[in-house]
Amino acid sequence: MHDTARNYILRGKSIGFVPTMGALHEGHMSLVRRSCHENDITIVSIFVNPLQFGPSEDFQQYPRDFDADSERLRNEEVDILFLPDSSSMYPDRFDTYIEVGDIAKKLCGAFRPGHFRGVATVVAKLFNTVNPVRAYFGQKDFQQTLVIKQMIRDLDMNVDSIVCPTVREKDGIAVSSRNVYLDAAQRDAATVIFKSLNEASESIKAGERDAGSVRDMMRQRIMTEEMISEIDYIGVYDPETLDEASLAEKEVLLAVAVRIGKTRLIDNMIVDFEKKRLSA
Repeated sequence: MHDTARNYILRGKSIGFVPTMGALHEGHMSLVRRSCHENDITIVSIFVNPLQFGPSEDFQQYPRDFDADSERLRNEEVDILFLPDSSSMYPDRFDTYIEVGDIAKKLCGAFRPGHFRGVATVVAKLFNTVNPVRAYFGQKDFQQTLVIKQMIRDLDMNVDSIVCPTVREKDGIAVSSRNVYLDAAQRDAATVIFKSLNEASESIKAGERDAGSVRDMMRQRIMTEEMISEIDYIGVYDPETLDEASLAEKEVLLAVAVRIGKTRLIDNMIVDFEKKRLSA
């Protein structure tokens, strides 16, 4: 991969990169299409990264379908599919990790200790191997995009991190590889997440300026669904720092992380007061 990327760079070709863990869906494909549009060469990696899974999480069960993934990427005319294995990514005596600071300790970081260390470490290694000009990530994993941008900025990495809009099903649920864990009833119950975000956004645009009231509205809407087994967080946040936000700001992040059965689902929306529009 190093040699292939170097040859493209020496020929003056720009490389776009989409790092994934496979089980590709339309959200991934939207990133792939944008990369193909904006770069000479598009590289997609598939690597289920053990470092970002906790001991009680779903590393072994995480969906894997290499044949279907390969076919989807061929149909999009992706130039290279990069498939490293654990022994090449983390060879014997591997002992170097990247710890991103405060931004990685909030929201999901508070409930998944070590997760963002694993994300930052593997993304840094992939950047060093692929040498992209641009790398593409989805807004659904909003905190992850902030962690990666912090790492790029702090370590002077020569890559642009591009965040693309969340892709949703017709009923509003954000597409996710983990949606396959949900049975039909759970899948229907999961629509309450988008409904809570959408209703909160509409309330803000209608003039609500009390962040606590918006948070309570979202929580109450979520709790109307009996299949929600646990809430990690629901709130209104500053989209740059992930601190609790005041609704006097021009832009806020609405973010939710809940469990339906054993499946943990996250989603978010950005509400921009100035443009009076919704980014989702």
